[in-house]
Amino acid sequence: MSMVNDVETVLISETQIQERIVDLAAEMNAIYTDADLPVLICILKGAFMFLADLTRHLAFRHEIDFMEISSYGRGTTSSGAVRILLDLAADVQGRNIVVVEDIVDTGNTLTYILRNFAARKPASVRVATLLSKPSRRQIEVPIDFVGFEVPDEFVIGYGLDFAEQYRNLPFIGALKSEVYQQP
Repeated sequence: MSMVNDVETVLISETQIQERIVDLAAEMNAIYTDADLPVLICILKGAFMFLADLTRHLAFRHEIDFMEISSYGRGTTSSGAVRILLDLAADVQGRNIVVVEDIVDTGNTLTYILRNFAARKPASVRVATLLSKPSRRQIEVPIDFVGFEVPDEFVIGYGLDFAEQYRNLPFIGALKSEVYQQP
């Protein structure tokens, strides 16, 4: 697989990801019951693999919806301009929401999402993220379920991309800088 040659180092193995997802699901199973019927909102495109694996381990009834947000474009850092490309299909007023993110970096995108949901008047909002990069945080945001903390490197794999590529890697890796610094 030639794209593996673009990986500087594997930060989190496929096995580590799957083991941690089981733990995160157990944390959520301790909070939610069938009566809560939360809506898991997958932030596309990066969180789709995380959500697919997470939902298989949840013991309570839940619904799934999707929202696509853009703040990176084809770059390696957030542009700061957040746009909704695809909005929810469901009305979440009075519902319990779990936002499922791939990575929380600066906190700007998640802050935008949480403000957007607050206006929709849900019963509760919690955040589950596979990755957190606290060294880049500009805005402190509440994160209820964190898979892993990662260093300040550009990470790819397991749903995370660079220019819409590398999402299919089964692990989280650091992308070689020469790949994204090409003219």
